[in-house]
Amino acid sequence: MTNDDQYIPGFHFKVSFINFEKVDIEARFSEVSGLQMEMETEEIRGGGENHYVYRLPKGAKNTNLTLKRALHADYSHIVKWAENAIHNFEFRLYDVEVSLLNPKGEPLKTWSFIGAYPVKIQISDLNANNNSLVIESLELAYKYSRPVSLKDLNGEPANSI
Repeated sequence: MTNDDQYIPGFHFKVSFINFEKVDIEARFSEVSGLQMEMETEEIRGGGENHYVYRLPKGAKNTNLTLKRALHADYSHIVKWAENAIHNFEFRLYDVEVSLLNPKGEPLKTWSFIGAYPVKIQISDLNANNNSLVIESLELAYKYSRPVSLKDLNGEPANSI
């Protein structure tokens, strides 16, 4: 396998809601965004030193996780969970995993989002001049995230840094 074969395509992925019953089929999303982790820093000026500032780490900052898919006419447990949180202020936290998959459907890289809950539901604009599917977006906040695993394309554990 050449080095070019080791790049992972971004179109083969799955989203899993851990311990959320009846969502295997409806957890199919066409787009995931918000896979971002950032370290917040605090700037401190040294006494008498005007050439630079110290940038000290404060802690991790997370962006919301956004899941998108075509709107479907069937009942959705995920949408009902989100609507119940937003309209009735009744929250149930779930762990959500996003996994990049190899051609066999096995996870190569997985991110786990702990204690996720819905903060926004959005339906794409309706336009009579456009022949496109209606897209439903679900935005989730979460306590924290962590990478779970990384395997190479042969299914072997990858070398860690």
